[in-house]
Amino acid sequence: MNNLARRLVYVGVAVVVTLVIGTTGFVVLEDFPPFEAFYMTLITITTVGYSEIRPLSHTGRVFNSLLIIFGVTTIFFAIGVMAQTIIEMELNEFFEKRRMKRMIDKLENHYIICGYGRVGRHAAQQLLRTGAPFVVVERNPEKIEHAIRAGMLAVQGDATKDDTLIEAGVKRAKGLIAALDTDADNLFVVVSTRALNPSVLVATRAADEEAETKLRSAGASAVFTPYMVTGQRLAQALLRPHVYQFLDLTTKQLGPEVSIEQVYVTEGSELASRSLKEIQVHRNFGVIILAIRRADGRMIFNPPAEAEIMAGDYLVVMGEPQNLEKLERLLTEVRP
Repeated sequence: MNNLARRLVYVGVAVVVTLVIGTTGFVVLEDFPPFEAFYMTLITITTVGYSEIRPLSHTGRVFNSLLIIFGVTTIFFAIGVMAQTIIEMELNEFFEKRRMKRMIDKLENHYIICGYGRVGRHAAQQLLRTGAPFVVVERNPEKIEHAIRAGMLAVQGDATKDDTLIEAGVKRAKGLIAALDTDADNLFVVVSTRALNPSVLVATRAADEEAETKLRSAGASAVFTPYMVTGQRLAQALLRPHVYQFLDLTTKQLGPEVSIEQVYVTEGSELASRSLKEIQVHRNFGVIILAIRRADGRMIFNPPAEAEIMAGDYLVVMGEPQNLEKLERLLTEVRP
């Protein structure tokens, strides 16, 4: 039970106990009917200023005096607790927003997810599992609350507006996912993002296959049509089940022992301008090179041993995380 619920329970119990004591006292001491006893107790503890509904005996007035002291104290306590709770909630929300804004302002090379629906939620969970920094942008306050409870940074606002994207740090972002409900909104986000940060990578979804061309023309780096992708995967699962199983494995979390990563070869790396045969990647590092993406965009799958690793290339590699980290250090370290 959280702090607010506990306070409400305490306040409710205190008020109910006071009403029960007062009602019982008037019934027993003054022989009031139950409803009149309850009414007399209610006007007494709320200090509304009404006169006694029946004349009271000396004993009844002594009891009523005690009831006034106890009851009024209880009501004031209840009002104070509720006021304190409301103020604390407002202050907590204010400081939480300020804290989150400071954290977002410090982000560099992070990702932005526009829309926290079914697509955006799964994208956020994937980024959360990999430990990549990201911000969720969503206009629905309930979805924002859900994202925050899941440990994510979030901005409430309309992702189609420049001010919201700037608040999410789009000018410092590395990538953006446009997962809004309509193709028109996603198109607007892509255009706005490209205007604010031309170098950012933008991935988006398209409900209509005809919108794919427009989204790519607007600057989207990758466009996914859920219905087409799902249809292709369903067909592959029947026609080439083993191929499908392998592809499905590579697109999901492989587990703590094996992962697939992309590693950049920096200028001046000691492994640059050397062939795979010279480096002996599998023997020396225990990883498998699946592909090499050249700086000009060409992709070489299952590269031969004679293939050279050049500065500016990306290596798509699979192996244990510690071995991948070791290889990445050598590929990114500059020779003295």
